[in-house]
Amino acid sequence: MLIENTVRFVKETLADAEGGHDWWHVYRVWKLAVALAKGESANLEVVELGALLHDIADAKFHDGNETIGPQKARTFLEAQQVPEATVAHVENIIRHISFRHGNTKDKFNSPELDIVQDADRLDAMGAIGIARTFNYGGFRNREIYNPDIKVSPSSINHFYEKLLLLKNTMNTEKGRFLAERRHDFMENYLKEFFCEWEGDV
Repeated sequence: MLIENTVRFVKETLADAEGGHDWWHVYRVWKLAVALAKGESANLEVVELGALLHDIADAKFHDGNETIGPQKARTFLEAQQVPEATVAHVENIIRHISFRHGNTKDKFNSPELDIVQDADRLDAMGAIGIARTFNYGGFRNREIYNPDIKVSPSSINHFYEKLLLLKNTMNTEKGRFLAERRHDFMENYLKEFFCEWEGDV
C-alpha cells in the first residue's frame, strides 16, 4: 500500500513537470533501481521510496533550493506513518543523489543510495539521456550547439559537462555494465552529430 500511495503522490505532484524530469523519468529510475537491487544487500522498500521520491522537487525548478525535495518527501512519508529511520534514509538519498554535488560518500553512504544513484544516472545516459538533454534544452531555450563558444550552455556541451562523465561514477556492478552500452551509444551519436553539423556526406 505504501508504494502504491507513493506512486499516486508522485504522479500528482509531477503532473505538469518538464518532460525530462516528470513522472516517466521517475518511473524509469524506479524500475531500474528495483532491477539493480536484485542480488544486492539492500532494503528494497528504501530503494523504491528513494527512487520514487528522488525528484519530487528538483532544485533546478525551485530556484536552486535543495531543501524542498527532502522536506516534501519527509512530510509525505510521515503522513504515511513510515518509521523515522526509513524517513531519514530516504531524505538522505534525496540530499546526496545529485551529480552536481560530486563525491558525497564522506557525508552519507548506503547500498540503497548507490542503487538509486546508479539508476538515476543511467536514465541520463543512452537514447533516453539524449532525448532528455534536448527536451530540457528546449525547455530552457538553449542552443543545440554553438561551435563559436567553447564553454556554453548548449545541449551538446551538456554531454561533455556531465553525460560522458557518468560511466565512471557508477557504484554497482550492474550499473557499470549498463553504463558501458549507454556511453558507447552517446559517443556514436556525437560522432554522427558532428559529421552532419559540418555537412559531411
